[in-house]
Amino acid sequence: MNFENAIEVRNVSKSFRIFRDKGYMLKERVIHWSRNIYDDHLVLNNLSFSIKKGESVGLIGKNGCGKSTLLKLLTKIMYPDSGTIKMNGRISSLLELGAGFHPDLSGRENIYINASIFGLTKKEIDARVDDIIHFSELDDYIDNPVRTYSSGMYMRLAFSVAINVNAEILLIDEILAVGDLNFQEKCFEKLLEIKREGTTIILVSHSLAQIEKMCERSIWIHEGIIKEDGTPGDVHGKYINYLLAQKHKDIEDKEDKIETVEIDNLEEPEEEKNVTVTKAAIYDRDGHTKKTFFVGEALRLEICLTALILVEDYNIEVNLVRDDGLFCYGVSSQTDRIICEAWMGEKKITLSFGELNLLKGKYHFDIHVAKVKGGSLFFMGNVAEFEIESENLERGLIFLKHEWVKE
Repeated sequence: MNFENAIEVRNVSKSFRIFRDKGYMLKERVIHWSRNIYDDHLVLNNLSFSIKKGESVGLIGKNGCGKSTLLKLLTKIMYPDSGTIKMNGRISSLLELGAGFHPDLSGRENIYINASIFGLTKKEIDARVDDIIHFSELDDYIDNPVRTYSSGMYMRLAFSVAINVNAEILLIDEILAVGDLNFQEKCFEKLLEIKREGTTIILVSHSLAQIEKMCERSIWIHEGIIKEDGTPGDVHGKYINYLLAQKHKDIEDKEDKIETVEIDNLEEPEEEKNVTVTKAAIYDRDGHTKKTFFVGEALRLEICLTALILVEDYNIEVNLVRDDGLFCYGVSSQTDRIICEAWMGEKKITLSFGELNLLKGKYHFDIHVAKVKGGSLFFMGNVAEFEIESENLERGLIFLKHEWVKE
């Protein structure tokens, strides 16, 4: 194994037997022999990739493509039919939060049980138990039986244990919606801190904005194979185009036949033309139009959209991108719990950024307006540009203070 790599996956395949109607008793198997007929379903097909130490990678793809199965193989919950997986470092997984919790034991006792599953000794747990309790915000309830906890308290305790074991490899599967909004932000900040410390992270999520904030690389898994592997900006664009093309194929094909859709040379979907940007402007703190800012200044973005159709059940994403294509920051109405009411005609979106913690260079804002379910796009494009004049000497990921301004 290459010393620079944290994970090496080579020619891994995994299949499952799907019985049509399995008989469990010997009598059933003899009398109803047809119940033992099964099909082999190939979930992962000859997968190969490497992840370097300290690298953060997002896994995307439709439900059933093999993302969660791959994480279970990496944690050795199950094993591949063929191929090899090599891991270099202590592993912590956030796949099923609270797996191993005993309902009749207290939260404190379950911390010791759960942390020991991750490989910590009693001495190591003793040194971390106060930090785990403090992070979970369950100080007043930590000695109560876990069965008396609400679902949110249960998840917070499990998450707190998983991210405080000082793992070198962290595997995350769709569990970042933990607790209330403040606790979710606290969890995301903690994950960014873990990333800055050099932890290798694999994140499975259907939130592309979440992956773009956390990861510098995306792997798109499609029907058990790697379809694309590269920067989130490149991979996500192709993935969205695929989803759009697939939806239009499904509309044309009433029988929902699955067809292979080529990503290149896709025509722009008709629905996308029904929403346009009629105005986009950038202002400073005093409300003056501005194109050049200094580090620490405030910025307000105003976007006017016009819809020729009724737009409902949608999500708005605004992404900040440097001119060289580097994704810097993104906000989402869905993540920020902003209610997007149905609209037709003109709609104004205003975002306020408290402090611009950016390096010198040119930047632009992209906006995505898409359905919450199905990924159908109403509008996507570059709407406004600005420039940062002075250097910011701080290093690491940025987290801009932002606020959705009510209309």
